[in-house]
Order: sequence, then structure tokens, then C-alpha cells
Amino acid sequence: MRAWRRLDVRLFASYALVALVVFGALAVTVRVVASARFDDDIKSVAVSGGREGESHNVFVDSLDSALWIALAASLGAAAIVSTLVARRILRPVREVRDATRRLANGHYDERVAEPGELELAELARDVNRLAVELETTERRRARLVSEVAHEMRTPLTTIEGYVEGMLDGVFEPNEEVLVAVGEETSRLQRLASDLAELSRSEEGAIALHVRVVDLGKLAATTADRLRPQFDEKGVNLAVRTGPPLPVEVDPDRIAQVLTNLFGNALTYTPEGGRVEVRANRDHDQATIAVSDTGIGLSPEDLELVFDRFYRVHGPTRPAGGSGIGLTIARGLARAHHGNIEAASDGVGTGSVFTLRLPIARPEHPSGDG
Repeated sequence: MRAWRRLDVRLFASYALVALVVFGALAVTVRVVASARFDDDIKSVAVSGGREGESHNVFVDSLDSALWIALAASLGAAAIVSTLVARRILRPVREVRDATRRLANGHYDERVAEPGELELAELARDVNRLAVELETTERRRARLVSEVAHEMRTPLTTIEGYVEGMLDGVFEPNEEVLVAVGEETSRLQRLASDLAELSRSEEGAIALHVRVVDLGKLAATTADRLRPQFDEKGVNLAVRTGPPLPVEVDPDRIAQVLTNLFGNALTYTPEGGRVEVRANRDHDQATIAVSDTGIGLSPEDLELVFDRFYRVHGPTRPAGGSGIGLTIARGLARAHHGNIEAASDGVGTGSVFTLRLPIARPEHPSGDG
């Protein structure tokens, strides 16, 4: 039954039907029309006293007449069958064409009904999948514009308030006020820089200067650089490295990824908590697992945390941050043919973010990291 839903099977069946109709029309015409015509012509020849050779001509003429009638009947049958088949095939094709035009005009809620033919049903499913992706992308774009506007509105409102206060004489242009304005300006600059980095990451336009480094050593160096921030907050930072993990990467970019993962763990781990960095090898991949005892993630947050401007909900969520750090980090990891994965047993149980990168081929000499 599934084979009958295939378009090529149905086309073959339609061609076979036309061939059978042609054969039937020819057979009926030859047996009925040609036979009757031949009998009548033979009688006419016999009555008129014609010669024997004329019987051959009578037979040929009768057969020619029958063939012309068969041809006309066959063409009529072929026209009817081809029209029915064409309508059956072209109707879903027209629906797909109309749907794609409406999608092009921004109607992303458009969906196409799946026809009976398997190939056309697969085409309809692909169009529907495209519509879902376009609708999702449009929602993300709208959310991105809204979130960017929100992120910019807060520092701009603060700066505007200080400037208006100084112009109205409410504030003196002293060092404290200028420092506050400078901090908000720096926040805007960081947001602009993060957005530019995000754009390059998503467009695949990041320039990479790769060389072979030891990922474990790079993680330890990055952790040592950030250790004063952990000490200041009272969060214990432990780094465990094993055998060398040679990876062919841009060290600065991967250090940026690690900095984001370590900083994210620090942000969401309360005072007295613990962050552990563990370097390991998993088959042909080098991994850096950053586990914390922070607020944890719900199952639905495990992928959403990598979306632009997504923030984990809940009363224990710290304030601040642009919300695109993990998006940029995953983009950079994927630019190196790697990935970042999130895992958690649930809210309040901490989380683990794992950076995965392919191990460098043995012929590459190891760098210093």
C-alpha cells in the first residue's frame, strides 16, 4: 500500500493505463469496425464482379480506417487520463507554490496539507518545516530588537538622568557622578562589542589564527587569571588537568570561551559555593567541564540558555549581564568544529557546562598553550 503512494508508481500506472486503453481501443476497432467494414467491402466487390487483387486493397483500406478510428479513441483516452493525473499532481504543487509565495511575503504561519503521494508529501513537510524555522527566526529577530532596545534603554536613561540633573543644578559634576556616567557608558560599549561579536559569530565571519595548544593548560591559565574574582566572592575554584590535550584552535578565542564559562559559573554560584574545572579526553575530543554548585537549570533551560538574551528565571537569578555571552561562546566553539553542552539535575542542584573540541591530528607538533 505504501508503494502505491509513491509518485513514480502512480505515473507508471497512469502510463500503463493509457497503453491498455490504446490496446483495447485498437483491438475493439480491428475486431468490430475493421471486420464489419471488410465484410461490406468484400460483398460490394463480389457483387460488382471485381478481381481477386481488389480483395487485398479492400482489406488494407478497412484496416487503415480502423487504425484511424483507434488512433482517435486512443488520443481521447490519453487526454482524459493525462488531464486527471496532471490535476492530481499539479494541485499540491500549486498549493506548495502559493504557500512559498505567502511565506516570502511574511506569512510565516502558512502550512501546506500533505497530499497522498509520498514525494509530494515530503515536499509539503519540507515547506512546513521551513515555515516553522522562518516563524521561529522572525520571533527571535523581534525579541532581539526588543531586548537590545531594553538593554540600551537602562544605561541611556541613567546617563540622561545624570546629565539633566547636572544641567538643572541638581547634581554637581563631581567625580562620583562622572564615574557613574562613565560606568553606564562602558556598559553600552560592552553591549555594542558583544553584539558585534555575536553578529560575526552567527555569520561565520570570525577570523581564526589557529595553532596547536594544550587545552588543559589553556584552561588552567585562564582560571588562574580569574581566580582573584572567585576569591573576592568567596567561591572555591578547583582546576583538575590530566594528560596533554592537543587541540588546533585560536588560543585567544578559546580563552574567551573559557572566560565566559568560568565567569558564568561564578555569577550563578553563591558565596561559599564551589566551581570545578576538569580537563579530560573523550575518544577523539578534548573536553573542559565547568561544574558549579549554583542555582542550576530546569530541563527546558538546558538549550534556551544559549539563545540570545535569554536569562534563567527565578528569584535567585543574579542581575546584570548582556545575556549573549553563552551564545557567543557556543558560536566560537562551533567555529572550531566543537560545541558547548549544558547539563543539570534541576533547579538548585548546580550545572555543568562542557566545552568539546576535536583532538589535533598527531602530525601536528604541540604548542606551549
